[in-house]
Amino acid sequence: MPRARARVARRRSPSSRNTAFLNVPYDRRYEDCYLAFVAGLCGFGLIPHATVEIPGGLRRLDRIFRLIRTCRYSFHDLSRVELDRKPPPTPRFNMPFELGLAVAVGKARRREHQWFIFESVRHRLNKSLSDLDGSDPYIHSANPRGVLHALTNALVRSRHRPKLRELENIYSDLKRAAAVIKRDLRTPSLFEARAFSDLVIAARISAEKRIASLRRGR
Repeated sequence: MPRARARVARRRSPSSRNTAFLNVPYDRRYEDCYLAFVAGLCGFGLIPHATVEIPGGLRRLDRIFRLIRTCRYSFHDLSRVELDRKPPPTPRFNMPFELGLAVAVGKARRREHQWFIFESVRHRLNKSLSDLDGSDPYIHSANPRGVLHALTNALVRSRHRPKLRELENIYSDLKRAAAVIKRDLRTPSLFEARAFSDLVIAARISAEKRIASLRRGR
């Protein structure tokens, strides 16, 4: 296993055409969908990146924009639109803001970037972000299987075409790995830089075992 982890880690090049920016809520209630996105993207041969990787001492906005620019794809979940419970009640604007950065990158001349929108409720995006009228989101119904199914539709033109059952198996592997990662790092949260890095490595190891086309493409 250490040798497999080292091999996968060496292939995590930030300039790769297979990199994907993951823009999702960071909270305990979202953890299963978070794991499903990581598992699913790795099942399609993509390398997830997220803002949790950005060091706190650097100018955050510049690093977020740079991270999005270095990724070929970005996946944005805009399902968290309700007010939070912590006073004062406030909606979250980070996800739509980072989507806006990705849209700008995608529209820039000579810049290739493909972005995808996800939601948990049908037709809600027309109300929450009407400027995107005509851009249909992929609906995941706020559950891991829904996330994996939505990814199979979003990435239908992908070089790798894993079956839903294969993605579910990668997700199950990652769920078990996540418990070990929490224990080893002595942290209750997976929304941290080291935990995220370990999740991606674990998901890629599982994906290479379960997806034949990924093994052939090594």
